[in-house]
Amino acid sequence: MSDKKQPVSRRQFLNYTLTGVGGFMAAAMLSPMVRMAVDPVLQPKEGGEYHATGTEVKNITEEPTRVDFSYEQQDAWYVSEVSKTAWVYKNESGDVIAFSPICKHLGCIVKWEGGQGNENQYYCPCHGGLYRKNGENVPGTPPLAPLDQYKVKIQDGMLYLGEVIPNKVV
Repeated sequence: MSDKKQPVSRRQFLNYTLTGVGGFMAAAMLSPMVRMAVDPVLQPKEGGEYHATGTEVKNITEEPTRVDFSYEQQDAWYVSEVSKTAWVYKNESGDVIAFSPICKHLGCIVKWEGGQGNENQYYCPCHGGLYRKNGENVPGTPPLAPLDQYKVKIQDGMLYLGEVIPNKVV
């Protein structure tokens, strides 16, 4: 081992100093951008957000009924009104079931009672897709998956719908 110290030249000193200062400046400029991108992910989420539909549970029958509802959604600093639709009915045991009206084939909107020959089924007018009352896709028609359903919450006799989840009825 040598006891001889390696002197730092002026060029090396300036190179180290400018690299260090440049690194601190870059970190100071990038940290607010990283914070803005990561902050929404770190915000605490509520245990599932449910939205009021304005529908009383006592008025829901065994026949699927279209329920339109809307709520305010905030994306960063922008607040917008979101409109959604669901097909809602009570099953044989009295549980409330709510399906998303979006067809799993191409995203068209399905309707109940699709007309001649499609009684008691959801019908997609885009390509003739059919779903049974429980959201199951009818074999031989374009949809390859059942309708998605909404999470349902009943509070004070009113219907609240949450996020869309895969169909758990079929």
